[in-house]
Amino acid sequence: MEINLNRIDYLQVGVISQKTMRLLPALGRKATQKVAVADHDGVITCFGMKKGEAVPVFKTLPGQKITRLDLGGALGTPQEKIFVCAGSEVKGYTKKGKQFLSFEANLTESINAMHVSGADLFVCASYIYNHYCDCKDQDYYLSGDKINDIVCLPAENLGRIVPVLACQDRVLRVLQGSELVYDIEVPGPPSVLELYNRDGGTNGEDILYGTVDGKLGLIRITDSSSSSKWEIDNEKKKGGVLCIDTYDILGDGVKDILVGRDDGTVEVYGFDSSNEPTLRFEHVLLESVTSIQGGCVGKESYDEVLTATYTKKNTRWVTGLTTEPQQAEAGPGDEVKMSRETQSKVAALRAELDQLQMKVVQGREKYQQTAQSSTAVSAMPVFSINDKFTLCQDDASYSLTLEVQTAIDNLLLQSDVPIDLLDVDKNSAVVSFSECDSEPKGNFLLVTYRCQANTTRLELKVRSIEGQYGTLQAYITPRLQPKTCQVRQYLIKPLSLHQRTHTIEQDRPMNTLSLVGQFSFAEIHSWVLFCLPEVPEKTPAGENITFYFQNTFLGTQLEATYCKGEGHFKSDNISTISILKDVLSKEATKRKNNLDISYDINDDSVGHTLKMIHPKLEYQLLLAKKVQLIDALKELQVHEGNADFLIPEYRNILDESAYLLEEYKKQPAHLERLYGMITDLFIDKFKFKGQNVKTKVSLLLEVLDNYDLDSLMNFFNEA
Repeated sequence: MEINLNRIDYLQVGVISQKTMRLLPALGRKATQKVAVADHDGVITCFGMKKGEAVPVFKTLPGQKITRLDLGGALGTPQEKIFVCAGSEVKGYTKKGKQFLSFEANLTESINAMHVSGADLFVCASYIYNHYCDCKDQDYYLSGDKINDIVCLPAENLGRIVPVLACQDRVLRVLQGSELVYDIEVPGPPSVLELYNRDGGTNGEDILYGTVDGKLGLIRITDSSSSSKWEIDNEKKKGGVLCIDTYDILGDGVKDILVGRDDGTVEVYGFDSSNEPTLRFEHVLLESVTSIQGGCVGKESYDEVLTATYTKKNTRWVTGLTTEPQQAEAGPGDEVKMSRETQSKVAALRAELDQLQMKVVQGREKYQQTAQSSTAVSAMPVFSINDKFTLCQDDASYSLTLEVQTAIDNLLLQSDVPIDLLDVDKNSAVVSFSECDSEPKGNFLLVTYRCQANTTRLELKVRSIEGQYGTLQAYITPRLQPKTCQVRQYLIKPLSLHQRTHTIEQDRPMNTLSLVGQFSFAEIHSWVLFCLPEVPEKTPAGENITFYFQNTFLGTQLEATYCKGEGHFKSDNISTISILKDVLSKEATKRKNNLDISYDINDDSVGHTLKMIHPKLEYQLLLAKKVQLIDALKELQVHEGNADFLIPEYRNILDESAYLLEEYKKQPAHLERLYGMITDLFIDKFKFKGQNVKTKVSLLLEVLDNYDLDSLMNFFNEA
């Protein structure tokens, strides 16, 4: 069953955070619902629709930035009380706007996630979870990594409180009281949690989750274990999931899953006969969707998907995708017929547009007069930037997403380490590269993106080289007067292509690096944090910790175990151990710590790593060879009039020429990167034996030019 939804913009609000818009319960079965939305200015706006116009129910005064909004009330009654958190304070309002609660949680950090259930309040700061009942402290838990969201299984179904935390280390943590019952591994860092069907499903045990890298899944949580019901991979490389809801928008009696992503994609998943989710509707809003709800807002009996987005300055919209049929546009010669309601809407919009144009003219005149005054002081316009710098597992690249509340004029990207820029289909900006003086100033990349008008979101992809670390800087200049610019910095870490994982294969040939010295647990944790991504900033609780990592480019592994005065690192890639040895000893020297470094090198690991590189290198060599033949084959085809005389292999190259060129374009310097990895592996192998083989690198490159895996392995063994 397919569905057609039409966009309607309802109301402009301030900049809003994730999960800060909710629909209040309807008074009747198909009656319209009120909308509550909270913004960064600390304003809560509650409105309903009447005769096609947004009518405010109440609006609070500005205050501290609101980071979450939830609905609550006594169990078994309509959940129509509005709760918001700002800083470390939680406030409660009735549906009419009267404040009945002001509770200070006394947390050292701001609350970033909240759940309300009856008299129970659950709040989370970065690493801390607190449970309050009737505003009295009940439970406390310190998480091993940053908490992104929280949800509780319904107490009325289970007879007990079961909080579930979504943590950055790819884990859902199930709690009982102040204790961890068990944790659940998920395929990516979870960004949002929601109860399935809004009540946890039939047994009240089902939870939907969305991840930072765009995956979606359903998990059933029982007393002592969990089971995954289904999982949707992000094959089309869409944005990360920011919000989820369940609502029967298709009208088939089964609640559908509504998903909002940070690239502006809104999705509706229905269920087929095998109870598997299937994509039924997709719409792109071009702005990140921070909240999503299913309900009835605009007109009675017409269901819709309500979204709140982050977009241009002063125009953050609450937008509906409604099932209400919209009037078809008139074609040439057709008579345009509009209802009185539509005519009044158009007239009101025209009047509002005239007023805005008048305000703009007056504002410009006032600015010009002020600017000419000798005592005038130019004030820098303030604008917010929503940015994200994440490692993509599929192509071992970093995705940099920048979203500004006003149109972007240009972006300057500068890096003090060598990185490759990869093509992004969604990016329509004009790219200009500048020559860099890398030797004295360490400036390896200088590139400008000139954006088209009304571009508020820019997505870039870069790939770093492990072992080379530094800073990537983005200078964002919006279309504002006077001209102003904000700088954002992103760390490129020494082992930047490594990603946290839950387990590793212990039967691989491993190399070991051991450190012993007079350093604290916090000190060695700071060194590991400096070297590797996805390591929590806070020093872990306990006396020791073990982290597992996987190289997203090669698939090699790393195990890091450390405690006060001791650290052990195991990897099946000698180059990883070499980078760690160099960087950790350098960091320890900076802090005047003496280290006793020992290592155990397994020669079998070299052949193992070469075998892991082999399929990638073979593919790239074959791709490069095919791309080199395309122009010559096309000339022959033009000269002969057709390609029938060519052997099937060459005909296939011509048929697939567009795809081959696209693949080659997507992977700039890919072959050189693989050559570099093999060269580093060769140098590192003999470096640990105290031998300098840099003079033999030219011979290695000759072997690579006539690549054969056996010949390469023989060269490594005989060198």
